[in-house]
Amino acid sequence: MSPPAAWLVVATLALAACTGPRPLAGDLAGLAPPPGTAAVREAVDGLEVGHRLMGAGEYELALRAYLRGASEQGATVDVLSALGSANLRLGRLQQAELLLRRAIEADESFVPAWNNLGVVLMETGRPGEARRVFQTAFALDRGRSDDIRENLRRAIEKTENPVYDLGNENNLRLVRRGQGRYLLLSTP
Repeated sequence: MSPPAAWLVVATLALAACTGPRPLAGDLAGLAPPPGTAAVREAVDGLEVGHRLMGAGEYELALRAYLRGASEQGATVDVLSALGSANLRLGRLQQAELLLRRAIEADESFVPAWNNLGVVLMETGRPGEARRVFQTAFALDRGRSDDIRENLRRAIEKTENPVYDLGNENNLRLVRRGQGRYLLLSTP
């Protein structure tokens, strides 16, 4: 290929790249899908997708799906509770608490929001309030859920026996490090 012809090819390719991609919708509008393609009549509910993602441990993706559900359905008690639960799993405890309290305001009989609010309260070191919240959840559920019963038992235990609970068998000791400074060490 001669140098002027090579420059012509390069210039043509550069101009083609500058025009950007052509929109497919205009080109393919009205064409039938390929044979065997399942027809999508309506999108899957964002809450349902979010619940499946939560079950799979994909909390960030679940949060996005719940936000999509919120845009479709509005701030319903289900949406608020789901958003709170996803934030709880992501460790965003303040956001989770706010959303779960809003869910309870929307429907005071919604048991999952009460239970998850209790979990947030336990995680933030408020076992007394968590105990009252779990009692409410337990009463609304009429004692049918083993998980709520266990959460209530733990909250009661924590309020009645406020001994330092480490959740493991570490032995702790305090070591002095100079003028009034101490270091807490753990030994296996």
